[in-house]
Amino acid sequence: MKIGEILIRRQLISQVQLNQAIDIQTSLHMKLGELLMFQGLIQPQNLEEALNEQYWRENGYWIID
Repeated sequence: MKIGEILIRRQLISQVQLNQAIDIQTSLHMKLGELLMFQGLIQPQNLEEALNEQYWRENGYWIID
């Protein structure tokens, strides 16, 4: 699962905000999470938790909540 999808699922950002960030990301060459923090849309803790979820989902250990 992509980090943007996780952040939307956690209701931290909207689909519109994600789309806008992806458009900006292309020109700034920043990682999505860094850009969303720079924009003030998420906090470092939000990103850390979402990255942890992404890691565990990709490695087959995520427990469905």
